[in-house]
Amino acid sequence: MAYYAPLAALDEAHLVAPGSTLAEVTEDIASVTERTAPRGWWIVFLGALSLLGIFGGTVGYLFYRGIGVWGNASPTYWAWDITNFVWWVGIGHAGTLISAVLFLFRQKWRTAINRFAEAMTIFAVICALIFPGLHVGRPWVLHWMFPLPNQMAIWPNFKSPLLWDLFAVGTYFTVSTMFWFVGLIPDLATLRDRSTNKWRQRIYGFLALGWRGSNRHWQNYERAYMILAALSTPLVLSVHSVVSFDFATSVIPGWHTTIFPPYFVAGAVFSGFAMVMTLLLITRTVFKLHRVVLMRHLELMNKIMLLTGTLVGYAYAMEFFIAWYSGNEYERYVFVNRAFGPYAWAYWTMVSCNVLSPQVFWFKKLRRNIPLMFVVSILINIGMWFERFVIIVTSLHRDFLPSAWGMFSPTVMDVTTYLGTMGVFFTLFLLFIRWLPAVAISEVKGTMPQADPHFHGHSERSHSEHDAHESAVGGDLVPEGAE
Repeated sequence: MAYYAPLAALDEAHLVAPGSTLAEVTEDIASVTERTAPRGWWIVFLGALSLLGIFGGTVGYLFYRGIGVWGNASPTYWAWDITNFVWWVGIGHAGTLISAVLFLFRQKWRTAINRFAEAMTIFAVICALIFPGLHVGRPWVLHWMFPLPNQMAIWPNFKSPLLWDLFAVGTYFTVSTMFWFVGLIPDLATLRDRSTNKWRQRIYGFLALGWRGSNRHWQNYERAYMILAALSTPLVLSVHSVVSFDFATSVIPGWHTTIFPPYFVAGAVFSGFAMVMTLLLITRTVFKLHRVVLMRHLELMNKIMLLTGTLVGYAYAMEFFIAWYSGNEYERYVFVNRAFGPYAWAYWTMVSCNVLSPQVFWFKKLRRNIPLMFVVSILINIGMWFERFVIIVTSLHRDFLPSAWGMFSPTVMDVTTYLGTMGVFFTLFLLFIRWLPAVAISEVKGTMPQADPHFHGHSERSHSEHDAHESAVGGDLVPEGAE
């Protein structure tokens, strides 16, 4: 018999498809890790492994020949390496926002997407950390960046923004991993208890840390989750602000501006949500997660992308205003060169993808159009990569003296290094959705009306209230098959 919530609980009920039971939600999510992987998963996984193999070969050749095989040359000593680093850090930003900030603000719609975003954060940061490790040129002495005592009593240069990156991104990775794992514990226990295979029981049992779902376990879990959420929240603002200091603390025209920290944070949340949307739509379709990932979740994500895309567009306009108002002829020239110089195609690609494409989400019908939101999410990720490219390359390729001008052209090694990190990301991500619950089972069930102690099951009165509320909200409670 279908369950319907009282009218007071209907706002929570439509976070899961109407009529769903607790057992059905558990089955939908847990069975993804239990049944045989679909053919589509294997095809994508083999493609990701191929890119991972290319990455291994590229890094081996890079160590053998040195970073001179990249296209970096005077005056663009930073190019695709730092572009990709900043892009990957930005991709990882949505995870902390969805998990920590929305949790502290008690936004229960996050429960369908937070596990997804948290995992994506960890894998994106791993990809990001590859690039500073490679572009220093001597990766075998990377330990010099850590405050470790050595025979010369030499300490790292704490005035270097690259060292700030190490501490900021390292802290972000550590806290995000802890937050992700703590949230997994109740669901790992669910997989342990459902397992019929001895090895699965042992592995999930080991990872579940003896979870039995007792009152004491839940109290400790909720306390730890709250503490980690509070620790993670400042990281949303701090991590990409520190990354922006790589540029803002220099005196290079186009970089030396105080707008970079908030501008980078807004752009990071923007690109992170776009990547979550891209992967979520595919996973939702392939693994049939329509019961727990509703149109409402997708629409709210589109609203956030519209907001952050508008903020990014404002930042683009403000950069031109600051360059004009500064009265600095070098600063003015950099921005005119961005829009109308030899890299104008990259600048207008950035503007088109980041500012114009999200504007379609002003209209509800378009916000609920799945093919459109998939295309827009991909365009946003392309646009955000070009944003980092424009900031870095167009600010460097024309130095103060015309005799020092030069154009940057990527080499095959630039391209394969970037594609290789895509292989790292997708290999890890595909393994995650195959072996771990991609949606937080316990948190989703906590938003269902059955979890309310005042819920009394099905009644004629709740039937009519459900129908009335469904009409009032414009069909948000319609089952997924009717979308």
